[in-house]
Amino acid sequence: MATSRDMRISISERAAGGARARGRVYTVLRDAIVSTEFHPGQRLSESELAERLGVSRTPIREALVRLRDDRLVEIVPQLGTYVSRISRQAIDDAQFIREALEGAAVRVAATRARPEDIAALDAIIARQREAFRDSDIDRFYFFDDELHRSLCDLSGHGVAWSLSQRASGHLNRIRRLSMTLPAYIDEMIEEHAVVLDAVRRHEPEEAEHALREHLKMVVSAVPDIERSHPDYFES
Repeated sequence: MATSRDMRISISERAAGGARARGRVYTVLRDAIVSTEFHPGQRLSESELAERLGVSRTPIREALVRLRDDRLVEIVPQLGTYVSRISRQAIDDAQFIREALEGAAVRVAATRARPEDIAALDAIIARQREAFRDSDIDRFYFFDDELHRSLCDLSGHGVAWSLSQRASGHLNRIRRLSMTLPAYIDEMIEEHAVVLDAVRRHEPEEAEHALREHLKMVVSAVPDIERSHPDYFES
């Protein structure tokens, strides 16, 4: 592995055992792929991953099977396991799912939002601005997710977020790579503010339109990213 970040699973998480420990292994590996810490095309060794995370090979193997189902790794018999290259079809699929689910959720959120809900969403955008000022991409990405998740939760259908994210592995890699493009994060924050203003005014149609336009921004960055990282994409 060509990366150095500490990925070890904590003693308490390992001690918990069972589904919780296995879930944590899956989450850590998925995050490493989505962030391109494990870059597209990279070979993954079960034994090296087990050593890095401080676990046995069994939860590593189970996590890799789940990641294969997410289309984030390819398991090739006799050759090994590789991080999947970014698929344009998978990006389109994820975009379709996100727009459908989150678009429906924000319409409902706009009808349900109370002053305290708006205040909480305003606070998330404020934290996004702080992360942007600090040039902290990881923190911005976290609060980007937090805003979208909170809007889904506000609709009363939080499952919309979890379902869309399960399908969004390839799209999320584009999201992370996009954040290094000039002015990209600043524009994202302003688009978040437009969505929130529509929710604040209880305008469901405007909220959905603004959210769909915002989600399209990620896809618009694909050509620039492909020019910068042609080896990250399927041929």
